[in-house]
Amino acid sequence: MEKPDDAEMAIPADCVACGVCCFSGLAAYARVTGDDWTRLGPEADRLAHFIDHRAFMRMVDCHCIALDERKDDSGSRQYFCTIYEKRPQICRDFERGSPRCRGELWAKSLAFRD
Repeated sequence: MEKPDDAEMAIPADCVACGVCCFSGLAAYARVTGDDWTRLGPEADRLAHFIDHRAFMRMVDCHCIALDERKDDSGSRQYFCTIYEKRPQICRDFERGSPRCRGELWAKSLAFRD
């Protein structure tokens, strides 16, 4: 399947309306560096785990353990990072509307197509 161009790709106006970058079925999805581990502080063991000699954020029900899903007054889902100020660098580097964001939206949308 061909990747759509930017005009066809609906980029959410706000990350809280999407959260797609926080979802994955992979246990080794969001890398946690040594600096990230330090920034996570006392919660590091609860939030992250090691696979071999590398650390990653824990995934629960195919999303990052730090992701909180809420509904607004209209019933629309919103996604919030509960550790936003302490989040790993890989999450800090991820920008809404960037090529990486568009790639995540496209790739993960394939899983829900007929």
